[in-house]
Amino acid sequence: MSAEALSASGRSSEKLSLPALQSKMKIDPEGYETELHLLYNQFSSALDLFQQQAALSFASASGVCADPNIAKDLSDRVTFLAHVTPFYPKQLANFPTQLAEFLKSSAKTLPSGLRCHVTQALILLINRQVVDIGKTLELFMELQTLGDRTLRKLAFTHVVHSIRRMNKKHKNEVKNRALQNILFSLLQQEDEAKAKRSLVTLCELHRRKVWFDDRTANAICTACFHSSPRIMIAALSFLLDYEKIEDNDSDSDASSSEDESNAQRCQAAISKEAVYKAHNKGTASSKRKKQAKLQRAIRSMKKQQRLSSQNTGASYYSPLNHLKDSQGFAEKLLSRLQTCNERFEVKMMMMKVIARTVGLHRLVLLSFYPLLQKYVNPQQRDITNILAAAVQTCHDMVPPDAVESLFKQIVNQFVHDRSRPEAVAVGLNVIREICLRMPLLMTEELLQDLVLYKKTHEKAVSAAARSLVTLFREICPSLLTKKDRGRPTDPKARPKAYGEVDVASNIPGVELLQQDDHSEGDEDSEEDVDEEDDLASSTGSDDDNDDDKDIPATDDEENQMSSDDSEMEDEGDLQEDLDDEKSNDSVDDSDGNATDNDDVGDDDHGEDDDDSYETEENSARVSASGGNNSKATKRKLSDFEGQLIAADTSLRALKRLAQEKLETAPSGSEDGILSNEDFQKIKALTEKAAAKTALAQQGFKVPSADQLSLKRVDPDKLEAHVRKKLSKQERLALVKAGREDRGKYQSRAAVKQKKTGGATNRQKEHRKKMPVIAKRKQLARARQEKKRKQNRSGKQFRGKKAWK
Repeated sequence: MSAEALSASGRSSEKLSLPALQSKMKIDPEGYETELHLLYNQFSSALDLFQQQAALSFASASGVCADPNIAKDLSDRVTFLAHVTPFYPKQLANFPTQLAEFLKSSAKTLPSGLRCHVTQALILLINRQVVDIGKTLELFMELQTLGDRTLRKLAFTHVVHSIRRMNKKHKNEVKNRALQNILFSLLQQEDEAKAKRSLVTLCELHRRKVWFDDRTANAICTACFHSSPRIMIAALSFLLDYEKIEDNDSDSDASSSEDESNAQRCQAAISKEAVYKAHNKGTASSKRKKQAKLQRAIRSMKKQQRLSSQNTGASYYSPLNHLKDSQGFAEKLLSRLQTCNERFEVKMMMMKVIARTVGLHRLVLLSFYPLLQKYVNPQQRDITNILAAAVQTCHDMVPPDAVESLFKQIVNQFVHDRSRPEAVAVGLNVIREICLRMPLLMTEELLQDLVLYKKTHEKAVSAAARSLVTLFREICPSLLTKKDRGRPTDPKARPKAYGEVDVASNIPGVELLQQDDHSEGDEDSEEDVDEEDDLASSTGSDDDNDDDKDIPATDDEENQMSSDDSEMEDEGDLQEDLDDEKSNDSVDDSDGNATDNDDVGDDDHGEDDDDSYETEENSARVSASGGNNSKATKRKLSDFEGQLIAADTSLRALKRLAQEKLETAPSGSEDGILSNEDFQKIKALTEKAAAKTALAQQGFKVPSADQLSLKRVDPDKLEAHVRKKLSKQERLALVKAGREDRGKYQSRAAVKQKKTGGATNRQKEHRKKMPVIAKRKQLARARQEKKRKQNRSGKQFRGKKAWK
């Protein structure tokens, strides 16, 4: 600040800088109102001068103002007034409006430095809550469309952080709705720059979970139909990349925390007997196997609980999951895919989004499968991504006839004898994933042909074929041959027919409670029967001892029971005789001659006599056992058969009625209302049953349709165990990595020459002290050798004699 300005205001004439004056004005605002008016007038005059120069079109390459001093003075005054505005709200009430209007009118023509300083001053006023962000949001979105990279980054960061800070403590739905309407309107405009910046802002706020609602998700999904291809590609890439971000977060966080919390519950659900046998019974190897089986069961239960908690809770989220009209979205995007002329990468992104939408919402989009069928070829570019999309679109709501042609083409193109092992492995993995979702597509002949690939020497192909066998052992073992079935958990398992749905008619798990109550009731009834037998034996012994005494009422009941038993025995004998006679009749009819009527008549007469004799004898026996003096009445055989059939049907009807009553009215509650103790018992029994099935299964559990719809198919898993061909640079890198620990190559002779240190082992053996006996023997051998040498040297050898 100049000395003339201070002297005019009545202050001392010493030179004072703007930052020092700013600190003093913050301490004593009322004492520096004169300086404030002076500086505000300077700002107004500099602003007018700048606008006049803009009107006269004094332009340069860097902006409107050719004089850098005017731009610098204006930026200093703007920064100063922005810092002191909260202390002078009345005097500087029009200052924020002037800044905003200045940026709106001449932001494109301002110099880069001045434009950034004015924007920073406006951001400072918004952060101090002098200006509302709703009034300046559209201005900041327009500033991002300018060519200045620094300004674009500054405006974008300010918008995101301001909205995030506004929703940090609690969400203000009224303000959020107003800001969203501004961004949504910009996104629907034809101007590509504004629509792109609004889409980027919405995606960032959604990714940071600030605007994590259905309106934002639907607005981002609607951007896939924008007229600009760049907007469409940006929206598609966000939808695809968002799920990758979610998968990485869930894998890193949930696996560590939830496993520890659920460990005790899984351990408690497994029976103590299994744990005891795994640690105390059998050999060491069998103990290891049992312990490994227990660990597999615990891991599978933990995974199931984690998946159920993710599905029931709000941990899983995808923008596609909250589409208001998912069927219309998929059909509209498919029609654009069929008519667009974009490059293959863009079409691939559209196919992935359509497949994910169909799988997530279990839609029926029959025209999408012929489109995928055109790309099913082992030589096709990005074939694993296309096959993953084909797997994702398969679910139990799609009719099998619509997918059958696509399924057959995958089998014919990938799985045959002349195909490469990599293609066969990928084809078998895709077939397994499709059959996991739609098992009705598989036939018995095709499955038995595919299972034969488990004998190949290629690891990827054999592993894929074995996984297919493992799947059908669980969902439909009858399609496999007897040697491939193994020991399935449910030998009579079969896939559901198309449209078949399990409708819950009762509380889930209540049948376990009923079975538990029945088992307890059976134990109680067995105890009661034992007590009654003891009482009956004691009364029977008393009756045997007191023969001369009067017979009590219990003896009549016993006699009546014995007569009933005898009647039941007689009826059983009659039924057996009837069966024998029917079989004899059939044999006689087949072997005998039809024209021999006399023999037939004699046989019938004899049979009638026998039947009448048997019925008379049985009726006499019944009357004698019942103690009645009435004469034995002769009963017809046909009437007796009808009575037996009626009794049998009535007994079955009574049993069925009792079973229905047991099913409709849960045990333990007379009015059918379960208490909290019942629900806790159901939960414990469910965990115990899950532990039992997990122990029985060999490490594979068929997921439900809801779990498969939420799960994203990874294309890399379709290429499991497949050896990818390495380039020359990758092979060289592997060779060099293997040479790092080794030294330079040298011959053995060079290594021996360069050897430093002590003597070799052979030299050390020569220097060892020998025992006394060995020394004596060595000296004796040396003396004998010396004598031989002397004898040979003393005699002259004259040759061998030729005669004797």
